[in-house]
Amino acid sequence: MSGKLAGKKIWIDVEQPKTAIMFNSLFRKFQEEGAELLITARDYDSTYKILEDNKVKHIKVGAHGGARLIDKLYTYIDRLSQLLPHVEKFNPDHFVTFSSIEGARIAYGLGIPSIGINDEPRNVPVCKLLFPFLDKIITAECIPIESYIRYHADRERIVRYNGLDEIAWISEYKPNPNILRDYLGQFDLEKGKFIIMRSEPSLACYLIDKLKPEETLISQLLPPLLSKFPDYKYLLLVRTSEQEQFLRKELEQHANNENVFITQYLPYIVDLCFYSALVISGGGTIVRESSLLSVPSIEYFPGDSAPQETFLLDSGFPLHHIRDPEKIVNRALEILEKGPSSNRFNLSFKEKIAHFENPIEICFNMVKERLS
Repeated sequence: MSGKLAGKKIWIDVEQPKTAIMFNSLFRKFQEEGAELLITARDYDSTYKILEDNKVKHIKVGAHGGARLIDKLYTYIDRLSQLLPHVEKFNPDHFVTFSSIEGARIAYGLGIPSIGINDEPRNVPVCKLLFPFLDKIITAECIPIESYIRYHADRERIVRYNGLDEIAWISEYKPNPNILRDYLGQFDLEKGKFIIMRSEPSLACYLIDKLKPEETLISQLLPPLLSKFPDYKYLLLVRTSEQEQFLRKELEQHANNENVFITQYLPYIVDLCFYSALVISGGGTIVRESSLLSVPSIEYFPGDSAPQETFLLDSGFPLHHIRDPEKIVNRALEILEKGPSSNRFNLSFKEKIAHFENPIEICFNMVKERLS
């Protein structure tokens, strides 16, 4: 294959679902320029499933360490030893990551140029181990640069852009209403008549000691909403089997309700967000992408609002950060009672995000320039 990257080898490590979604266009861009790719991936949440759905050829290596730092250390050591032979054999010219500390350490040890995209300096244990080893770090301007310097990032190696990570895939998105028909072979979804709820990332480093690994606030939020809007569909998206077991036990009285669907994976998630009445999440990524799509969104992350959320609020996107369960329910009911706006399901969101920069374009161009 011809192209400016013909004959070049690029290694990309995919360590979480967001990376699998965000980097999908990056894989394509590199391949269209003739690069040979080694894509490795970690077993965490729906990472493998997303790569498989997008028909991305990858090598499965290692797993997430769970909630305890000691377990994370053991899996880090194990994954390092598993990754290294693959990387040595492939002999890449460049390494690209989102937040793979194993990948960054191997790239540094083998003298492979590296670049990372990062929007979560709150993840302190990961950042301390990641930033010192990366040659370039692409970050959103709305996140204070001091948040990176504090964890040993070199100011001269930080590349800033006007936008958010979620722009990487929202900017390319085209709504597909066909996915609503016979969704997962279970039921038809009607636009504006279903709600998505996403559980907290309870195994993340920045939530250690704040949440029990299996618990999720969804158990308190669903019953009052279901009581007021029993004809709506409720798609409950959890991150682990432990959260799923906890939720099924807590919601046992609704076990036979066909409108309640609990799962660890939802395909076509961007389409689902776009056509939903409301998105409620304990993490940031899905509510940032849904609010960029002009979908009413509530985040209940049990901590301070991230700069990205403040950026979206200041820019007029429909995002709310509410921690109190009663207030979350009250705000959700207000949104549902009001119903979708007249232009909710058109492409007006494209105009609102057109002036933002895409971090994937920045990453691709920087790697291409370096290698060609």
